[in-house]
Amino acid sequence: MHDASILEKRVLAIYQTARDLLCVPTFVLLHRRRPQDFTRRCKLEFVVVMLLILQKSLKSLQLRLHEFMAHWAPENQARMSVTGGALTHARHKLLPGAFIELNEKAVLSNFYGPEYQEAVERWCGHRLLGVDGSLVRLPASSELFDEFGEVAIANQHGKHDRYPQGRISVLYDLLNRLGLEGHLVSSVEGEIELARKHLAVVQANDVVITDRGYAGYRWLVECGQCAQFICRCSCGSFAVVQQLMARDEAGVSREVTLPAPEDQIAQLKALGWPLQLTVRFVTVRLSTGELEVLATSLLDEQAYPTASFGQVYWNRWGIETFYGRIKGRLDLENFSGRTVAAVHQDFQATLFLSNLESVVSAPGQIQLAQPSTPQRQNPVQVNRAVSLHALKYHVIELLASAVPLDEVVTRVQQWLVHNPVSVRKDRKVTRRKVSAFRSYNFQRRVRKIVF
Repeated sequence: MHDASILEKRVLAIYQTARDLLCVPTFVLLHRRRPQDFTRRCKLEFVVVMLLILQKSLKSLQLRLHEFMAHWAPENQARMSVTGGALTHARHKLLPGAFIELNEKAVLSNFYGPEYQEAVERWCGHRLLGVDGSLVRLPASSELFDEFGEVAIANQHGKHDRYPQGRISVLYDLLNRLGLEGHLVSSVEGEIELARKHLAVVQANDVVITDRGYAGYRWLVECGQCAQFICRCSCGSFAVVQQLMARDEAGVSREVTLPAPEDQIAQLKALGWPLQLTVRFVTVRLSTGELEVLATSLLDEQAYPTASFGQVYWNRWGIETFYGRIKGRLDLENFSGRTVAAVHQDFQATLFLSNLESVVSAPGQIQLAQPSTPQRQNPVQVNRAVSLHALKYHVIELLASAVPLDEVVTRVQQWLVHNPVSVRKDRKVTRRKVSAFRSYNFQRRVRKIVF
């Protein structure tokens, strides 16, 4: 377990860098749509628009604006009222790249910086990176229909509805709970095409973990060019997988040289990629009794024992819970705008905010992991609903105020330590398949708004 002091030092470095970036004039120049944008002194200046998007509230827009302005400038509250239309106009001037740069320069550069390398969680010296895609519902507007296309749904009574649908893909550090990069595109674009874009930021010593939808010769070759990989295989992916499935035995490791599929040879030659690939196939038994076959480039049995792959692959579930968190706790699909620019802003801001929460909650998690008196029946961990709420509540003080940063961080971490949630490891909840129409109706008309 890492020393809490180095984690707290890293928290302060990340938030201080974000504060500094928001004050740099060149940051504004780089992330405004036109040269004349954000040049006048007005209520909705650049930093205010950034904070309002980060603090994306689920309350009515006008109520949230009144609350924000009262907090932002309490001495001039009467003169600081703004309308929802003014915010819509102001956010159109902002490019989504502002949140991407904040994530890269404030969070990732510090988190993986040389000072904090010892605090980065790794497996056998590797970062474990998960890649996966997820579909998101977008607000119904003509601009979003044109950009992302539409999905039609119906219930058993024949009632129809439709909405624009996008696909998001995130490269996620599974052990450190950080989103390294995210893309939002039309849902017609495939997950593997999006995953290929992520490979540009993957490092040679990383291990990329993917689900069975990615198990194909080209993906294994392309991923293996820049990193290591562990990929769950579907029953029909490779002949050796079918053989291992028929054998139905866990703990088997077999090294195989795969030939390139005939229909891909010409393309692979043009790209200069190999026409055969040596891959290790490992079988693991899930808790449900189901047998799974993993394909990996980690060939050394001594360094990477067969028995360790079940636990390593289990870490991939972290990207599923990440999507659950940004869609549930941060309510990504309740977008705060109905334009292409607005949905990209909300997505990148949500990714950045999730990373800030992961960073600020880490010291509190170490404190909660210490033996307690009296002893608790179950171990406890940071309540993510509380931590995300605390972060959004204190976003002004954390990123754009004269209040000493250590005071604000200490206040936030006290919230987290004093409001933990119990971990019941043996509890299992049955996953239910809900129809698209029922899910859409719940999100639009039933779900309770809490922040």
